[in-house]
Amino acid sequence: MEYTFTLKYQLAADDRDSDALVERLGEAGCDDALVGIGQPGRLALEFTRDAANAEAAVRSALADVRRAVPSATLIEVAPDLVGLTDVADIVGMSRQNMRKLMLAHSGSFPAPVHEGSTSIWHLVDVLAWLQAKGSYSLAEDVLDVARVALQVNLAKEGRRLPRSASKALEVLVG
Repeated sequence: MEYTFTLKYQLAADDRDSDALVERLGEAGCDDALVGIGQPGRLALEFTRDAANAEAAVRSALADVRRAVPSATLIEVAPDLVGLTDVADIVGMSRQNMRKLMLAHSGSFPAPVHEGSTSIWHLVDVLAWLQAKGSYSLAEDVLDVARVALQVNLAKEGRRLPRSASKALEVLVG
């Protein structure tokens, strides 16, 4: 099955020759990705990868990029953190209808990760909620990729915490 996802990286100062990057990525097996290098010091790769499952697709892409650009630092795997407009686009409805759903089901709609003038959610939480409602047909591969993206992003961020802080915080956040 084909899985579509984006890997975003920060590049090292000495690894910004775009032609050389594209060539190394192709040689490392990233020929199934659109390469974006528009922002200085950043690399975005939109993969459409054939694999047995979403986890295998993302893991193999991460390994291929690591081989091609070992100095690059992963920023995030997408889609994960999204606003209502992003969710609406993914499920094929208007942002206004998505907002109406959120407001009409405020007690059961997933809590945002960040709440403010622009709130953001983990995509997998909103897609799972929509799927549980039963009235929305979602492509299973999108849900699977969102689940894997969240797992990779959490693992990446979790490495920043000292083990003692992680255990102490578990008790506080329940």
